[in-house]
Amino acid sequence: MNAKPTPIPDGYGTVTPWIAGKDTARLIDFLKEAFGGEELGRVEGAEPGSIGHAEVRIGTSIVMMFDSPFKVDTPAMMRLWVEDIDAALARAVDAGASLVTPATDVQAWGDRVARVRDPLGHLWWLQEHVEEPSLEEMSRRMAEPKYQRAMEQTQVMDAPGLI
Repeated sequence: MNAKPTPIPDGYGTVTPWIAGKDTARLIDFLKEAFGGEELGRVEGAEPGSIGHAEVRIGTSIVMMFDSPFKVDTPAMMRLWVEDIDAALARAVDAGASLVTPATDVQAWGDRVARVRDPLGHLWWLQEHVEEPSLEEMSRRMAEPKYQRAMEQTQVMDAPGLI
């Protein structure tokens, strides 16, 4: 008898996101071009040409996706940590994403943040960690107008392309 395997398969994190959409093949192409995604595999769906299950590795994470049978569209909202937010933002837009919010100045907690909507309607928070402020420094910053504006920029939900 074999020993019980580890509870989380190699290469997966504790939480693995799913994206249910209308054109998973196109989403996979976008993820490859915009974020350097690596397709790990795909399984045909019940409908000809559809994808019943696919997995793409982006950096150290795996994202699962499939062509949705749901009657209601449920766009995904994903956070992607990047090394260079300006380069990642330009690459995503070049790959067909629409800009929702440009890269912020440094947030109170030390990140720069931008948002894009991919060609299939999913929202991506691109985030670059650039500073390690102390809790005291973060608290102090939260009272400053420039940090409040940076936070508001990533929370507005009436930006172009948002519902």
